[in-house]
Amino acid sequence: MQRLVVSTLALLCLGYPGASFAQDLVHSPISPTFGGNPFNSAHILGTANAQNDYRDPKAASSSSQADIFARQLQSRLLSALSSQLVDAIFGENPQESGTISFGGQTIDFVRGLEEVTINIFTEATGETTTIVVPTFVDVN
Repeated sequence: MQRLVVSTLALLCLGYPGASFAQDLVHSPISPTFGGNPFNSAHILGTANAQNDYRDPKAASSSSQADIFARQLQSRLLSALSSQLVDAIFGENPQESGTISFGGQTIDFVRGLEEVTINIFTEATGETTTIVVPTFVDVN
């Protein structure tokens, strides 16, 4: 008799449509590398950098005052050079072409109708970098 009652209850529970509910499971990854929230990337990168104890053996361990001064001086000289180049190209009296040499680099520019082409040649490596800057033409 007990077996009959249990079987009947089991059939009633399984056959009753309102007895159980289910929904789809949705997984939301946290890591941005797996399609998660991209705003978490800064936190994950910070955590990874905090755990990274590798130090480049080629990197200087400390900078002397002379090294810091030399870097700042070089930065200021390159800034002044770039200002002169911008004035030569876009200043009050723009030039059609020109060449500037500084510290093993030769910078030449050619002004066209729609763009300015700047070539930077490094003598030590023989590399040439080309920068094309569009000029803005006023159309009335």
